[in-house]
Amino acid sequence: MWSSPARASVARMTFALSILLAVAGCDRRHPPGRIAPATPLQTAVEPGVAHHAHGAYDIAPLAHFHIEARVLSATRYWTDRESQLAPVDLALGWGPMSDSSVLDHISIGQMSRFYTWSEHDAPGHAPIEQDDIEAFSANMHIIPADDRVRAALLRVHKGDLVTIDGDLVQVQAPDGWAWASSLTRLDTGDGACEVIWAEKLEIR
Repeated sequence: MWSSPARASVARMTFALSILLAVAGCDRRHPPGRIAPATPLQTAVEPGVAHHAHGAYDIAPLAHFHIEARVLSATRYWTDRESQLAPVDLALGWGPMSDSSVLDHISIGQMSRFYTWSEHDAPGHAPIEQDDIEAFSANMHIIPADDRVRAALLRVHKGDLVTIDGDLVQVQAPDGWAWASSLTRLDTGDGACEVIWAEKLEIR
């Protein structure tokens, strides 16, 4: 038999879990149409640009980066080493991959710092080609530059339209561990994700 304090504790845990699941499952819908039509903007860094720091990690900018995109999926991580830097990965889509008439035919998933997609219908029946699905979407590891950006990052839901400004970076640890961003939106597989030092994150 549960004691009263134990029963209250279980009730609080159940309520908290229900809220967490409700937030995780939130999907903000949009009418058909490209809500993030622009291609992400990547520009060269200046010679001798200053590095960022996150605890003992040295974070070297590889390129300045700006993106406005639709959130296809958002996943929180706690236990891997990367979570010391990037608590959330965002699978983002722009151009045709921000259009509900396309996304209604595609399932998006994230696991173990990877992003996956599959067609609802028979293969080859999505409204756009596989190459376009991969060229107009990407999994991005978001390193918040400060507490303000971190708080905004933790509020991001699937379906949100987000704007992110910062740098694509390479992270180096004193023990030799490293984590480097992709510098193209056209690659796939291991190493194809962007690692972003996010100085600004807005949800619209």
